[in-house]
Amino acid sequence: MDIDAWVWWLIGAVGLGIPLVLTAMPEFGMFAAGAVAAAVTAALGGGVVAQVLVFVVVSVALLAVVRPIANRHRSQKPQHRSGIDALRGRSAVVLERVDAGGGGRIKLAGEIWSARSLDADITFEPGQSVDVVEIDGATAVVM
Repeated sequence: MDIDAWVWWLIGAVGLGIPLVLTAMPEFGMFAAGAVAAAVTAALGGGVVAQVLVFVVVSVALLAVVRPIANRHRSQKPQHRSGIDALRGRSAVVLERVDAGGGGRIKLAGEIWSARSLDADITFEPGQSVDVVEIDGATAVVM
């Protein structure tokens, strides 16, 4: 039984896809895409030289174009903070007396939060503005 060249290229693409999944190295995916392009070339009747050239050109082009873009995105800090990270550093208004004991309430980002003072010696009265230092469970720690 003689297997067509395009089938071998697809087997190679699958073989390159396995380490991609196991190691999360995108380079294997780029080589797999090159193998798929070579399979298409073989299916369209291209010779062995054309198949290898297509594999090399597509793989190298993907490495040259995609890797720098991926590295640039990986090194960027997230632009939007969400969840607890978005609440740190925000201002809030004291609704009920806040002290280190944690019985107070503040209005933070339109919601009512339980709060406690960061410093045990400082108490905040209703109407005062405070800054959120951190979120400890469901309690805002303020100063």
